[in-house]
Amino acid sequence: MAVLEANQIKKQYQMGEVTVNALDEVSLAVNKGEFVAIMGPSGSGKSTLLHLLGGLDGPSDGEITLAGQPLSRLSDNAITVVRRRKVGFIFQFYNLLPTLTAEENIGLPLLIDGQSLDRHREKIEKLLTLVGLSDRKHHKPDQLSGGQQQRVAIARAFVNDPEIVLADEPTGNLDSKSGNAILELLRQTCTELGATIAMVTHDPRAASFADRVVFLKDGRIVRELKNETAGHNVQPIMDVMAGLEM
Repeated sequence: MAVLEANQIKKQYQMGEVTVNALDEVSLAVNKGEFVAIMGPSGSGKSTLLHLLGGLDGPSDGEITLAGQPLSRLSDNAITVVRRRKVGFIFQFYNLLPTLTAEENIGLPLLIDGQSLDRHREKIEKLLTLVGLSDRKHHKPDQLSGGQQQRVAIARAFVNDPEIVLADEPTGNLDSKSGNAILELLRQTCTELGATIAMVTHDPRAASFADRVVFLKDGRIVRELKNETAGHNVQPIMDVMAGLEM
């Protein structure tokens, strides 16, 4: 069952008198419990696609269906509610509020949705345990390492029990050891929690943790690869990249 579907998506930008086709008839489905990596070089349209999939921007043409809701039929306010309650986001630069503790940053989506944190203490504690930060819950971002901050961001992405988590280069700002730990954690959430993840990356090592890799080039999907050895073998992805001259 597809949690997220993009059907013939186009996205055009006007730069002066020039029309730029950022995405050109892209169709993609992400099924429940699946970890999908969207790979492509800089300028391939992968971040644009992720923003459209999460309802942060609208396509020039085509339809995106998120958690069973065709976004083109919804008002801006309704899209905001769907995004807030059905989608978790993980960004490259963490986007934590510096004045809040780890625990408070994790609970922030609940507060924004008008919910009481006291009702969700147990859930937040479970997420802190999952990401290995139970002993850091009262620390603010400047008291945490980059890898720890990204762990907080991951816990925050899951606090509203989202239908899908969208991750934009989640290891792009981390050293290789911290990045690997974050990828293993994302893999774990799929395996143990049945989470659904779509992750944008240019890094074949990061993509190797996914169940399926979608290759984007010049605004089009040019290849897909079923990854049978998630997290263990980067070579098949490297081979496809070489064949596509990426």
